[in-house]
Amino acid sequence: MRLLITAMLLVALVTGGARAASPERTVSANTVTSKRDSQLRISVPKAARYVGGDRWNLYDVADCEIHVFVEADSKRQVTRIYWIQFEAYLPAFPNYHYDYPSPPNTPMRFWNRDFQVRARFGPTAEPAKQGSDLERVQQLIAKAGYTLPPHMMNVRMVHLGPPDETGLARSEMILFYNEDMAPTGMTTMDFITGDGGPTSKINEKWAPVEKALIAQATKRFRVK
Repeated sequence: MRLLITAMLLVALVTGGARAASPERTVSANTVTSKRDSQLRISVPKAARYVGGDRWNLYDVADCEIHVFVEADSKRQVTRIYWIQFEAYLPAFPNYHYDYPSPPNTPMRFWNRDFQVRARFGPTAEPAKQGSDLERVQQLIAKAGYTLPPHMMNVRMVHLGPPDETGLARSEMILFYNEDMAPTGMTTMDFITGDGGPTSKINEKWAPVEKALIAQATKRFRVK
């Protein structure tokens, strides 16, 4: 029995275990505060409601912490999601680094910080990858009694942490802004030329919507 317990402890030390500690950042009203990043404070609109946070070892390679806020209609269907994520590779994986090539990401600067930005869209009925950060976000939203609209658009804004001796980052902060597609009068297929398969391409209708979506995201988040 002692040998079995010792073996289990060794596995936990190597992988980081299935779960990390409790969320480290604090939430007050509509603001998330992180003391690791120069007293970083991230605020969302007062209309947004906090549905919860979580912290775990993402795919057993990274310490991942999320905090999620939503805006919703009278039927508790989500109209906007504000998803704040802090992530860092575990010490057991010293050669892992974050990289966001451009394209498909676009370097932009907001709130006196550099971000890699990518906007996307799609149906919400597609299942999230098991064990993913998206799965955790969807679980928090569902547990709070909210449902998702059929189609949503989102902007992902990634701010990389300080580089290590290799010049690459092992930590990141991500801001996701998700919005119901219905007000545009379009669905996912309206932005796609083709049948939605691998050979389909995003058409010219998406560019102006994408630009407006990114502008919305930068107005609705406040980072100090």
